[in-house]
Amino acid sequence: MFGDGVNILVGPNGSGKTNLLEALLVAARGNSYRVGDGELVQFGSIWARIDAEEDDGHHRTLKLQNNGAVKKTYEINEKPYQRLPEHKKLPVVLFEPNHLLTLSGPPDGRRAYLDDILEQTTPGFTSFRRNYRRVLAQRNALLKQPNTKPEEFFPWNLRLGELGAVIHRSRTALIETFNQAIAQLYTELSKDDIPVTLAYESRFAASDYETKLFHMLESNLHQDTARGFTSHGPHREDFGVLFDGHPSNSSASRGEMRTAVLTLKILELRELHRATGRSPLLLLDDVFSELDSSRRHLLAAYMQHYQTFLTTTDADALTDTLAHSTLINIRHT
Repeated sequence: MFGDGVNILVGPNGSGKTNLLEALLVAARGNSYRVGDGELVQFGSIWARIDAEEDDGHHRTLKLQNNGAVKKTYEINEKPYQRLPEHKKLPVVLFEPNHLLTLSGPPDGRRAYLDDILEQTTPGFTSFRRNYRRVLAQRNALLKQPNTKPEEFFPWNLRLGELGAVIHRSRTALIETFNQAIAQLYTELSKDDIPVTLAYESRFAASDYETKLFHMLESNLHQDTARGFTSHGPHREDFGVLFDGHPSNSSASRGEMRTAVLTLKILELRELHRATGRSPLLLLDDVFSELDSSRRHLLAAYMQHYQTFLTTTDADALTDTLAHSTLINIRHT
């Protein structure tokens, strides 16, 4: 049904194009980018199932039950799993319209962008990310409890320092990797030779991050208690794009910002391919309608090297950009 190259999913709004992309993502990675597991089951139903076959013939099945409680199970070549193992997850790059706001939107989107890449490229990062969130939630809950003694925060502060350092160093290493290629790639995409770099914003250096964050959490306890949340750590850090040394939010045009986001997405593709040794699946949800003709052609040049699924309501508008592709009509049912 699907081609090895670019697959264009065409149909009217509400026909299920995005649902198909979501099913591909869930089959490959185990989770949706939009909703929780329970909402993957159609309203009024108590079960859902996704079947997918990889190029090498491996078959994977996801079964979901939502009968008051959500139960999710996987089968890969008929071997059952309660949770999709990391080594069984497939590399995927998703690009949807909200991602065009990555650089101009709130910092949590940029942090998630880095961490989502690291989950696919760095063994064990998923566990560190999950544990950091758990410890952070527990410390925040303790901050809201009355009459809590300062010494009760010691183990949580220590653990946040340890986990935070891993996340911080992983992010800064990824930024350094991207900085090796971003300037040249941006120039190729924009035909503009303005120097472009990424800058990670943190209060502490990577070399002594554990110690610095631990001491900040200890000394800042009174302020955190008053605020009711932990005010320092990787969950408060950020990164940005610099154009000729100036922050993009104050110096870049809308077109430059969109080209920078497109550059980041292509760098993401390259990094996943390099780190996993596998060609990532590329999912583009109605992105072409948000890009002008020149940027569509630039993105199309990279799409040809990956199995790509692209949604659109008007395939005719893409004929000059994607001459060799598989057209799949999605209709209302």
